[in-house]
Amino acid sequence: MVKRTQRRKWLIRVLFWLPLAFVLLTAGQVLVLKWVNPVATGFMFNRQLSAWQEKDWHYRTDYRWQPMEQISTRLPLAVVAAEDQRFPLHNGFDLAAIEKAYQHNQRGKKVRGASTISQQLAKNLFLWSGRSFVRKGLEAWYTVLIETFWSKRRILEVYVNVVEFGDGIYGAEAAAHRFFGVSAKQLTSAQSARLAAVLPSPRRYNAAKPGPYVQRRSRNIERQMRNLGGPAYLQACCAP
Repeated sequence: MVKRTQRRKWLIRVLFWLPLAFVLLTAGQVLVLKWVNPVATGFMFNRQLSAWQEKDWHYRTDYRWQPMEQISTRLPLAVVAAEDQRFPLHNGFDLAAIEKAYQHNQRGKKVRGASTISQQLAKNLFLWSGRSFVRKGLEAWYTVLIETFWSKRRILEVYVNVVEFGDGIYGAEAAAHRFFGVSAKQLTSAQSARLAAVLPSPRRYNAAKPGPYVQRRSRNIERQMRNLGGPAYLQACCAP
């Protein structure tokens, strides 16, 4: 009887402290990155691990952080135009886009996602690729934390610095140099649109040598950039 009571007390402690430790750990991760620039991401680590497993000794990660002031305003705008046009307005989850994607998928068409930039950043920074309820649940949790603790400007700054634009090519500065031979500050509207156009499959498409799909998508992104009103669209939420 005594042992049973002790086991029950131990179980109660575990059930209390484990969730609390998880909340404190994950909140601490996000809070630190509010001020400290990430040295790597979950996606970078997973890709490097895959390269080792495949004995791809030539694989290299190209990641060069740049503050927002050193990145062309056209690139964040292109990313928002391509990925999440309601980015300044929502709190991490675009319910209208989720409903639209659900209806689209119910009609049996090609599966369409509705992830916001905040959700994609949560996945890139802390998690791994693939589809599972566990990963989606963690993604939602990290999204809530990011939107709670970070400004929209910080979210965009980190996103354009860590998102993968090509195999092993992470962030605006590395992509600008590798694909166009310029700095991130010098990216044109067309170049920014091309970088945003490859984001659905950055290891499949090439911003420097765009095929018909990337060309068509980048033209549409440029049109959306103009429709949104140019870089001024992001001023309200992302000004210094």
